[in-house]
Formats: sequence, structure tokens, C-alpha cells
Amino acid sequence: MNVAKIMRRYRRMKKKYAAILMVFAIGGIAFAQESPSPTETASASPEQTPSPSPSASGSRNVQLRFVPPPMEGTISLGIFDSSDKLVRVLHRESKVDNFTIDENSLKTTWDGKNDAGEDLPTGKYRARGYAVGRLKVDDLGKVEAPPNGAVDHVSVKLVTNPLVSDTRSVVDLTVGFDGKGSFLKTMDGLPLATVKEAPNLARVSVEKEGEKAANIWQDDGSSIEHVRVSNIDKMMAFDCGFFELK
Repeated sequence: MNVAKIMRRYRRMKKKYAAILMVFAIGGIAFAQESPSPTETASASPEQTPSPSPSASGSRNVQLRFVPPPMEGTISLGIFDSSDKLVRVLHRESKVDNFTIDENSLKTTWDGKNDAGEDLPTGKYRARGYAVGRLKVDDLGKVEAPPNGAVDHVSVKLVTNPLVSDTRSVVDLTVGFDGKGSFLKTMDGLPLATVKEAPNLARVSVEKEGEKAANIWQDDGSSIEHVRVSNIDKMMAFDCGFFELK
């Protein structure tokens, strides 16, 4: 089921869930529960924090629900601690079908661990992420060196999410790399979109190309490749809100 189908179902349920939809329109919605307790609800505002009920099994699983941003593409979702530090990449370039689809939302589960598989301390956490549209990647060949204007990040204007009053209108993007290749990510570390498969990269740099594209230079120590990524303006933010991990 794609986002368009989710949104059609969302509109059909509008009257029945009028009270819930009002919360959606104001600031998104997050549900947090510690399995197998009943789901609790909360808005995305910092002032309202859901507290999961104690679990007889001792599980620290937290269920998160959110209205999918109305944009075709992939979804990246991160867990952030009370100091707004990214502690877990929960979803990276996931399709809608990778989530559990409810009547009016998408659902996923966090096990209370960081990316290294370690249990995180109890406290307040937040889940937020981005929907990313289809990017176009063009290989422009090898160059001697990046231009002097190349930097470590660029600012991109986001598409407004009509379902929430998210105040994030601009996101700062940088280029990360690992053993597989390069990818766009937020400055706080959330991977958003693969750029190109290229093992053994040593350094990367980026430069804005108008409002909708960015030039990227990838250096593996023996050569430098120039890549242009277009449609980087096709991104939309969403926020699942705050919740307590117990």
C-alpha cells in the first residue's frame, strides 16, 4: 500500500476520527506503549509526554505511530535523546510497506536500544524523521580536485507538510560515507538517501547547485568523482513527538 492509498483511507476516516485528526493537523501525533500494554496517545508538542504502562514481561518496546507525510518516496526515522542527540537510526530509506499500516497511521517499534545494540537509560526521547522523494543522480566524471567553493554541508528548503504544523522549513544536509558508498544525511546524523555505491571513500565535499540540486565530490584516495544530485528539495519533515522510555 502506497502513501496515496493511505491518504485516501485517511480522508474516508476523517469524520469518524474528527478529534484525532484535529491533533494531526495541529502538530502530528505519536502513540507510545510498552508491550503488551494498551496504546497511549500524545501530540508532538514537547509539553505532552506519553508514559508507557509497565509491562509484565519487562519488555522495553515502544510503539510509535504517525500519519505518513503525503509524499511518494522513502522514510527515514531517528530516535533522539533529551539533548536532541541521535541515538538510533530506526528506519533508513524505508518504504511505506516496511511499516505496519493501521487505519489512519503507520506504526513501528523501538526496542529501547542504540545503534550498537546497547540498552539506553530511562528518560524522555523523541522520534522524528523525513520523507524523501525520488532523487536523480548524475555521474559527471572524474576531476582533479573539488572547487574552492565546496563545503561540508548545504541548506535545503523543505516541502511543507500540510498535515502538521512542523516549524522546520529548512534542513542542513551533509554527505556521509561508509564501506558501501555515499549518502545524504542530516547534520545530526540521520541518513536520508543513498547517492552512489563507492567503497573505500576517504573524504567527500558538497556545493549547492541552485535550489534543487547539489554537486558532490567523492575522493577514494586515488581519484575524485563528481556527482550531481537533483530533486533534493523533495523532502518533507514529520515528528512523532516525545515519549518516556522506562
